[in-house]
Amino acid sequence: MTPTKAASLGSLLTQVAGERQTGALVVGGHPGGAVYVFEGRIIYAESPAAPGVGAMLTSSGRLAGRTWQNALDLGSSTARVGRLLVEQGHLTQGEMELCILTATYDAAYFVLCSPSAPVKFMPGAMHWLGPVVHIDAAAVDREVHRRVRLLDEILPNPRIDSAAVIPVTRAPRERVVLTAFQWELLVHADGQRTPADLALLLGRAGFATIQELRRLAAQGLIEVPEVRVTDGPGFVRLPQPRGVSVPLGRPVVEIPPALPVPVINGAEPATARNPPPNSEPPAAAGDNNAGVYRPPRLARRKPGAKLPKEMATDNPPVHQGTDEVLLKRIRTALRALR
Repeated sequence: MTPTKAASLGSLLTQVAGERQTGALVVGGHPGGAVYVFEGRIIYAESPAAPGVGAMLTSSGRLAGRTWQNALDLGSSTARVGRLLVEQGHLTQGEMELCILTATYDAAYFVLCSPSAPVKFMPGAMHWLGPVVHIDAAAVDREVHRRVRLLDEILPNPRIDSAAVIPVTRAPRERVVLTAFQWELLVHADGQRTPADLALLLGRAGFATIQELRRLAAQGLIEVPEVRVTDGPGFVRLPQPRGVSVPLGRPVVEIPPALPVPVINGAEPATARNPPPNSEPPAAAGDNNAGVYRPPRLARRKPGAKLPKEMATDNPPVHQGTDEVLLKRIRTALRALR
């Protein structure tokens, strides 16, 4: 059977079962999965959105990881993993059948709920778990439709089934009543885990996890994913530059163009490279301050050196001495104030 677009995967599964075929009905898309049929009866179903038998048994603590891995190593090649666990006494026949039924109905919901997913049939394919239970295909189809109606009655938003679970930061009411399962979901929801991740982490069924998450969304305890109107690329609005507002009536001040920088071609004169110590710098071409008086530059000298002779011969001002008469008058006035 070549890949096709099936209008109803349930009817296609019923057709395969009516012909009493053996193989796997592989469904693509997201989340996708496979339904295994043995002589017209469903023996197992798996999907990435639902935890399998091994994940349910080990995550719940019913089986140790080493025991499950040992059964896989011994019975995968002969498709007798389920029978091997029962024969070795790790599980009873009722426990094995109940676990397979739960995983099969759980995965069948995710596999068969997509009406337009690509499908192909692989004849002769057998699951490594083996034919432990035999389920009627019509019963599985009815159960899938029943679960779809049940979820729509709680909250008709299928995006909750695959989007990351984000708890609200504030409860919508003063008192909230939660079940133990709902409490575990809210505690382990970190804003990045999807319902499939939570089901695998807690060892719960995928449909039961989605059912409780829809109830939490209906109560306003988790954020409801928004429905995207278009899938086109989004436009990013860049922030506007902030500056000082300028009135429209303000006159515009024109800035004169900068003066051109003189370019000297050829060799530079020796006097220009090494000017005399006391000489003034030459005025640049086009310098408007060429006529302004500039004091001569002083020659540099080392610290502690003597002053030049022309500055050393200048006599400092002579002190005229103190006025004795004035000092006596001040002393007499101070004594009179005592």
